[in-house]
Amino acid sequence: MNPRRSYTVSQINRYIKNQFASDYVLNHICIKGEVSNCKYHSSGHIYFTIKDASSQLACVMFAGQRKGLAFRMEEGQSVLVTGSISIYERDGKYQLYANEITREGTGALYETFEKMKQQLEAEGLFDVKHKKTIPFYVKKLGIVTAATGAAIQDMVQISARRNPYCQLILYPAKVQGEGAALSVAAGIRYLDQYGVDVIIAGRGGGSIEDLWAFNEEVVARAIYACHTPVISAVGHETDVTIADYVADLRAPTPSAAAELAVCQIEDVLDQIDGMQLALTQVMERRITMQRNNLALKKSRLDVSSPQAYLERKKHLLDSQSQRLTIAMNRVYSERKHRLLLLAEGLKHLSPLEKLSGGYAFVTNEKEEPLRSSDRVNPGDNIYVTLRDGRLCAKVTEIIEKGTLTCQQERK
Repeated sequence: MNPRRSYTVSQINRYIKNQFASDYVLNHICIKGEVSNCKYHSSGHIYFTIKDASSQLACVMFAGQRKGLAFRMEEGQSVLVTGSISIYERDGKYQLYANEITREGTGALYETFEKMKQQLEAEGLFDVKHKKTIPFYVKKLGIVTAATGAAIQDMVQISARRNPYCQLILYPAKVQGEGAALSVAAGIRYLDQYGVDVIIAGRGGGSIEDLWAFNEEVVARAIYACHTPVISAVGHETDVTIADYVADLRAPTPSAAAELAVCQIEDVLDQIDGMQLALTQVMERRITMQRNNLALKKSRLDVSSPQAYLERKKHLLDSQSQRLTIAMNRVYSERKHRLLLLAEGLKHLSPLEKLSGGYAFVTNEKEEPLRSSDRVNPGDNIYVTLRDGRLCAKVTEIIEKGTLTCQQERK
């Protein structure tokens, strides 16, 4: 460039960018530093700064490069950032464009982690269809962790607070260092055979080296083969292990695992009260229904019983008896009236009536009616029955029809 010539800012920035681009070291560089001002943008990009005791460097990881990021970046983490350094022309500031980020000293471990993860995932150990459901009410809770430390203390306190009736069974496992993975796997198998409702396997936070036991294949296969539901609770919320993928449920911390495994006893009691109320209501409805059904059957039985049959027949007999009495009285009245009419008609034909009119009833000595004068002779005794008495007379003379009476002859 000519030192006597003037240039625009854009030209200078572009020139510097080309200088950066032509430098092989700046395009293939790995820088170690402490994370600061880390921001996850809604676009998926990550903006952060790495620094040491005396300097700092602006960095960006675009969303397309985040596939290789196996952890969530936080303030104060010591990381290795691999990428290229270039200038952002608009602001005239240079920054590190990250292609890969690993935590310091753990690059090989992360590579091993990813390899193991891909292998076990291909075998189906992470498949959701193999996940077992965590029971709502846990009576026996198995815990695989160190016998000392904050993790077990937190779980004991939370369990006692949520449900003091839950029995905790601790398998004191080695969770860090040589032999830790075998110890954790042995604890899972032991508690599975012992017979608990849920197993929590985990430990408190630490570096990836501290948590590595839960990335071992022997632990992953022990969890997968376990018949008891397993909750993984390793490290902090940002820590992810192979055990988390295989377990039936992942808890961000051991404390959260206790919260997930042990139900709140007040909720259980409220649920029991609700179920009791619902059961009471169902029983009351059932009793009412059965009582109504019984009353209906009783009414049907009462209608069909011999006593009810006799009562109906008795009422029918009484009704028919009343109708018969009424009918008989009516017939009796009609017949009485008719008889009176006939009697009145016969009254005019009665001999007594005739006798009352001056007529008499004459019989011979044998009490035979005399209908002709030929039946008697002078000197015979005859009986004359009048209305108010009877006369005994003697026939002195027989006068033929058409002749004068005795009185007339005397005259």
